[in-house]
Amino acid sequence: MSEQTSHPKLTTASGKPYYEHENSMTAGPRGPILLEDFILHEKLAHFNRERTPERVVHAKGTGAYGTFTVTHDITKYTKAKLFNEIGKETRVFLRFSTVGGEKGSADSERDPRGFAVKFYTEDGNWDLVGNNTPVFFIKDPKKFPDFIHTQKRDPRTNTKSATMMWDFWSLNPESLHQVVILMSNRGTPFSYRHMHGFGSHTFSFINQDNERFFVKFHFKTLQGIQNFTDSEATVMKGLDPDQAQRDLVEAIDRGDYPRWALKVQIMPEAEAATYKWNPFDLTKVWSQKDYPLIEVGVLELNEIPDNYFAHVEQAAFAPAHLVDGIGFSPDRMLQGRILSYPDAHRYRIGANYEQIPVNRCPFTVNNYQRDGAMRVDGNGGSAPNYFPNSFDNIEADESYKEPAQHLGSNVVADWYDRNAEGENDHYTQPGDLFRLMTPEEKKHTISNIVGAMQGIDGPKRAEIINRQLCHFFRADIGLGLGVAQGLGVDISAHSGGVHAN
Repeated sequence: MSEQTSHPKLTTASGKPYYEHENSMTAGPRGPILLEDFILHEKLAHFNRERTPERVVHAKGTGAYGTFTVTHDITKYTKAKLFNEIGKETRVFLRFSTVGGEKGSADSERDPRGFAVKFYTEDGNWDLVGNNTPVFFIKDPKKFPDFIHTQKRDPRTNTKSATMMWDFWSLNPESLHQVVILMSNRGTPFSYRHMHGFGSHTFSFINQDNERFFVKFHFKTLQGIQNFTDSEATVMKGLDPDQAQRDLVEAIDRGDYPRWALKVQIMPEAEAATYKWNPFDLTKVWSQKDYPLIEVGVLELNEIPDNYFAHVEQAAFAPAHLVDGIGFSPDRMLQGRILSYPDAHRYRIGANYEQIPVNRCPFTVNNYQRDGAMRVDGNGGSAPNYFPNSFDNIEADESYKEPAQHLGSNVVADWYDRNAEGENDHYTQPGDLFRLMTPEEKKHTISNIVGAMQGIDGPKRAEIINRQLCHFFRADIGLGLGVAQGLGVDISAHSGGVHAN
C-alpha cells in the first residue's frame, strides 16, 4: 500500500470520499456556482448550525472528567450504591460556570458560579446540580424567570442594568442572604479550583430500612479558598476573560489535579417539622452546630475533554436525575427544577439529549421511549414500544420503590405565601454572616455593594436605594451605615427614614 493511500480519506458526513474541499463547482473559471456542488451545501449548511442555542443561565462554563472515591461509611443513611463501600470509585463529569452572563462573558464577573456534577453510577446517572453558594436569591420557582430577566439585559437599552437588579432585590428581601454573599469577595472567585461547591437544595437519603433522612451536600475545595478583590476582578476581565477556563485546563494538563472533599449534613426526617428554620427554604442554611458536616469522600478532576463542544457544551445536568437511595424533598425551588431543567435540555439539544456520550449512562438503559430527532441508539429495534407487553422481559423491580413521604395531617394543596409568618426572617442569617466577617472582609463587602448600587439610575433611584438600605439595616446596623455612607445617603434620625441624594 502506498504512503498516500494509507492516510485517512477526506469524506462527506455520509462517508463518501471526495477531493474538491476548497474550490466550488462553477460554470467556467469565472462563472456562477452550480447547484450541483453538494459539498458546498453540506459545508455551509452545517456551519450555519454549528451553534446550539446557548443556555439561558450558566452559558459560560468549563468542565472536566474525574473520579469520586468513598472515604467514609455513610450506609446507615443511604443505600445509594456509589456510597456502599469505602474505596469505591465512580467516574464523574463536573461543569463549572458563571450564571448570569452570556457565553462570551468574562469568567471574573461578580456572579454566583455553577457547580454541577454528573456521577456515572451502576444505578444510572446522578446529577448534583448546584452552585458555589449554599443558598439562592429566591425560594419559589415561579419567581425564577423574573429574577433572571433582571440579571440579563434591559429590554430597551440591551445593556446590563443595576437598576433592574437592585429594584428586584429591594422588592424581594428573601434575596438578602445571597446578595450579601455575592457582594463579598466570594462573588469573584479567583478560579473554579479555589471555591467550594454546594448541592444547595435539601435532598433525601433513604437507607436499606427505608428510613428517610434529609441531606445537604457540601464540596469543600482542598486547594483552599481564593478570591479576587473587586478591582482585581475588574482588571482580569480585560486581561483574560477566559481566565478560569484557562486555569482549569492548564492545572490538569500539568498534573495538578484539583480535589474537593464531599461532606454532608444529615437531618432525621422527624426533626424537619420542628427545626427553627424551614429546612426546605433555599434562602436559608442549616447551622453546622445543629447538623455537623460528615465526611463522605473525595472528588478529583484529572481529565480535560478532548473536544469542548462535544463534552462541555453538550453536557446536560438535571436535578431530576437521581439514583436509588437519593430522593427529593419539599424544597420548592428543587421541585421547580425537576421540571424545568430537562425541558431546557430538550429545547436546546433535543429530546434524545441523554444519548449524547457525555450524558449517556454507561450501564444498561431499558425503557419505551422511541423516535425523535438524533435518535442514535438503535431506537429499540423491533422490541415493543409499550408496557406492559407479552414479548419482552423488562420488569419494574419493586426493590427500588421509594417509601412514602409523610406530609402531615390535614394537608391542603393551595398557593401559600412563601413569606408568611414564621417564614419571613430574611435578616438574621445574612446579619450573622456579615458579623462573622473580618474587618477587612466587611470593608470589601460594603465597598462592593456601594460600587454595585452606584449604577442605579432613573426616577426611582432614591426609592430603590432607600428600600434596599432598610434591608441592610435590619440585617446589621454596621452594614447599613457602611453602605449608606458609601452612597452619600443622609441618615435622618428625626424623620425615621433615609434619603438618597
